[in-house]
Amino acid sequence: MHKLNIVCVGKLKEKFYADAVAEYCKRLSRFAQVSVRELPERRTLEEEGEAIVKELRGRVYVLAVEGKPLSSEELAAQIKGDCDAGREITFVIGSSCGLCEKVKRQADYLLSFSRMTFPHQLMRVILCEQIYRAFMINSGAEYHK
Repeated sequence: MHKLNIVCVGKLKEKFYADAVAEYCKRLSRFAQVSVRELPERRTLEEEGEAIVKELRGRVYVLAVEGKPLSSEELAAQIKGDCDAGREITFVIGSSCGLCEKVKRQADYLLSFSRMTFPHQLMRVILCEQIYRAFMINSGAEYHK
């Protein structure tokens, strides 16, 4: 079974966000062993970065506004390639203040979902949905239209 990690800074405070993430993780469990690692917010981005770097495994995708956007199909192809190669996959979401450069340098891929700003907690839901969509695309299911 594939290993998929989501490393994020901060806790989900709203129950509806936590419920949505839990639902997508449950759906993903048929494709991968999913781990969501919530790290505490720290005084500086550098301190958060040190904690994040310790959690990085396999192919690392870091969400960053300056990253490269992918379509859902392109993300699915990236994930398929990683899974076919037997690589563990880690996605990183920094704090609402951003990410330190050290974490960005550790990334195999800087991924941007948009140039727009989204609520930090909602971004985790969006990421989980897109990962689920990618696995559904790769399985040939009709979820993706």
